[in-house]
Amino acid sequence: MMKMNKKITIIPIGILIVAIVILFSQGSQESDLENNQSSQEVELENNPTPNLKIDVYMPNKSSRPGCEETNACYIPHEITVNLGDTVIWQNQDVAFHSVTSGTYDEPLDSFDSGHLDPEEIFSVTFDEPGDVDYFCTLHPWMKGKVIVKN
Repeated sequence: MMKMNKKITIIPIGILIVAIVILFSQGSQESDLENNQSSQEVELENNPTPNLKIDVYMPNKSSRPGCEETNACYIPHEITVNLGDTVIWQNQDVAFHSVTSGTYDEPLDSFDSGHLDPEEIFSVTFDEPGDVDYFCTLHPWMKGKVIVKN
């Protein structure tokens, strides 16, 4: 009688989950930009609070360098609001992000969301007119601007 040896390969669950996430997140960042860039108010189908108006979102794959080349790291990249308006950001990426006032080289103390989990939202009410730059502390190429009109 011949004895057969079986080799069992075990794939760690973490690797399997990452592979599945990568396969299902191959959506095109460029199509997100084309579909939503013209709208300052972005209504998202997977918004956990459907009655809440999302003004700016971080699209899938914005955690990778390259989105800055088409101003698609925050969509829209620049938004104009009136004095006293509240802007709501939502992280639509699978990675953590932040919304922090200033620039990566010169952060300001006006606002900082801290690390936003996927689907998490953050809001700021703007009480002073002017241009307000913001960025992601985790991904320095991610930049946006709020223009507050009087």
